[in-house]
Amino acid sequence: MTKTITTGVSALVAATAALLLPAFALAGNFDASGGDFGQFLRNVIGFINGIIIPFILGVGFLFFVWGMFLYFIKGGADDDAKSQGKSLIIYATAGFVLIFTFWGLIELLTRSTGFQDQTLDAQFIPRAPGL
Repeated sequence: MTKTITTGVSALVAATAALLLPAFALAGNFDASGGDFGQFLRNVIGFINGIIIPFILGVGFLFFVWGMFLYFIKGGADDDAKSQGKSLIIYATAGFVLIFTFWGLIELLTRSTGFQDQTLDAQFIPRAPGL
Protein backbone atom coordinates (compact mmCIF):
# COMPACT_ATOMS: atom_id res chain seq x y z
CA MET A 1 0.00 0.00 0.00
CA THR A 2 2.73 2.48 0.94
CA LYS A 3 4.74 1.55 -2.16
CA THR A 4 1.73 2.48 -4.31
CA ILE A 5 1.40 5.83 -2.55
CA THR A 6 5.14 6.49 -2.92
CA THR A 7 5.00 5.65 -6.61
CA GLY A 8 1.98 7.90 -7.12
CA VAL A 9 3.63 10.81 -5.31
CA SER A 10 6.82 10.32 -7.32
CA ALA A 11 4.85 10.33 -10.56
CA LEU A 12 3.00 13.48 -9.50
CA VAL A 13 6.26 15.27 -8.63
CA ALA A 14 7.84 14.22 -11.93
CA ALA A 15 4.80 15.38 -13.95
CA THR A 16 4.72 18.71 -12.12
CA ALA A 17 8.43 19.25 -12.70
CA ALA A 18 8.07 18.40 -16.39
CA LEU A 19 5.18 20.85 -16.77
CA LEU A 20 6.97 23.66 -14.92
CA LEU A 21 10.35 23.21 -16.62
CA PRO A 22 9.51 25.48 -19.61
CA ALA A 23 8.42 28.26 -17.25
CA PHE A 24 11.74 28.02 -15.38
CA ALA A 25 13.72 27.93 -18.62
CA LEU A 26 12.00 31.07 -19.93
CA ALA A 27 12.09 32.88 -16.60
CA GLY A 28 14.51 35.46 -17.98
CA ASN A 29 11.95 36.56 -20.58
CA PHE A 30 9.33 37.71 -18.06
CA ASP A 31 8.94 41.43 -17.55
CA ALA A 32 9.81 43.05 -14.24
CA SER A 33 6.18 43.49 -13.15
CA GLY A 34 5.45 39.77 -13.34
CA GLY A 35 2.82 40.21 -16.05
CA ASP A 36 -0.75 39.08 -15.51
CA PHE A 37 0.25 36.40 -13.02
CA GLY A 38 2.22 38.93 -10.97
CA GLN A 39 -0.78 41.25 -10.92
CA PHE A 40 -3.00 38.36 -9.85
CA LEU A 41 -0.60 37.55 -6.98
CA ARG A 42 -0.54 41.20 -5.92
CA ASN A 43 -4.35 41.26 -5.87
CA VAL A 44 -4.55 38.04 -3.84
CA ILE A 45 -1.94 39.26 -1.36
CA GLY A 46 -3.68 42.63 -1.07
CA PHE A 47 -7.00 40.88 -0.41
CA ILE A 48 -5.44 38.66 2.26
CA ASN A 49 -3.64 41.54 3.97
CA GLY A 50 -6.46 44.06 3.62
CA ILE A 51 -9.61 42.00 4.16
CA ILE A 52 -9.08 38.43 5.40
CA ILE A 53 -6.52 38.94 8.18
CA PRO A 54 -8.19 42.01 9.74
CA PHE A 55 -11.54 40.16 9.67
CA ILE A 56 -10.01 37.12 11.40
CA LEU A 57 -8.35 39.40 13.95
CA GLY A 58 -11.72 41.03 14.65
CA VAL A 59 -13.41 37.67 15.17
CA GLY A 60 -10.56 36.57 17.43
CA PHE A 61 -10.93 39.76 19.46
CA LEU A 62 -14.65 39.10 19.88
CA PHE A 63 -13.92 35.57 21.13
CA PHE A 64 -11.36 37.01 23.55
CA VAL A 65 -13.85 39.58 24.90
CA TRP A 66 -16.55 36.91 25.20
CA GLY A 67 -14.12 34.69 27.12
CA MET A 68 -13.32 37.60 29.45
CA PHE A 69 -17.05 38.13 30.01
CA LEU A 70 -17.58 34.46 30.78
CA TYR A 71 -14.58 34.27 33.10
CA PHE A 72 -14.97 37.46 35.10
CA ILE A 73 -18.64 38.41 35.00
CA LYS A 74 -20.68 35.26 34.46
CA GLY A 75 -18.09 32.97 36.02
CA GLY A 76 -18.13 34.73 39.37
CA ALA A 77 -20.57 32.17 40.78
CA ASP A 78 -20.48 29.48 38.07
CA ASP A 79 -17.33 27.36 37.86
CA ASP A 80 -18.39 25.83 34.53
CA ALA A 81 -18.68 29.26 32.91
CA LYS A 82 -15.33 30.21 34.43
CA SER A 83 -13.59 27.19 32.89
CA GLN A 84 -15.30 27.81 29.54
CA GLY A 85 -14.22 31.45 29.62
CA LYS A 86 -10.66 30.46 30.51
CA SER A 87 -10.47 28.07 27.56
CA LEU A 88 -11.87 30.73 25.20
CA ILE A 89 -9.25 33.22 26.37
CA ILE A 90 -6.47 30.67 25.85
CA TYR A 91 -7.71 29.68 22.39
CA ALA A 92 -8.17 33.32 21.35
CA THR A 93 -4.63 34.15 22.48
CA ALA A 94 -3.24 31.16 20.60
CA GLY A 95 -5.26 32.25 17.58
CA PHE A 96 -3.75 35.74 17.74
CA VAL A 97 -0.27 34.24 17.80
CA LEU A 98 -1.05 32.05 14.79
CA ILE A 99 -2.68 34.88 12.86
CA PHE A 100 0.22 37.25 13.42
CA THR A 101 2.65 34.48 12.48
CA PHE A 102 0.72 33.85 9.26
CA TRP A 103 0.60 37.57 8.55
CA GLY A 104 4.35 37.82 9.12
CA LEU A 105 5.03 34.91 6.77
CA ILE A 106 2.90 36.51 4.06
CA GLU A 107 4.77 39.80 4.48
CA LEU A 108 8.13 38.00 4.43
CA LEU A 109 7.22 36.15 1.24
CA THR A 110 5.84 39.22 -0.50
CA ARG A 111 8.80 41.41 0.36
CA SER A 112 11.38 38.77 -0.54
CA THR A 113 9.76 38.04 -3.92
CA GLY A 114 9.00 41.67 -4.78
CA PHE A 115 5.20 41.29 -4.82
CA GLN A 116 4.53 43.86 -2.09
CA ASP A 117 1.92 46.50 -2.75
CA GLN A 118 3.61 49.29 -4.67
CA THR A 119 1.01 51.90 -3.69
CA LEU A 120 1.85 51.92 0.03
CA ASP A 121 4.36 54.69 0.68
CA ALA A 122 5.64 56.13 3.93
CA GLN A 123 3.50 59.23 3.41
CA PHE A 124 0.28 57.20 3.82
CA ILE A 125 1.24 55.65 7.15
CA PRO A 126 -0.80 57.30 9.94
CA ARG A 127 1.24 59.30 12.41
CA ALA A 128 0.50 61.12 15.66
CA PRO A 129 -0.01 64.89 15.34
CA GLY A 130 3.18 66.91 15.54
CA LEU A 131 5.50 64.16 14.28
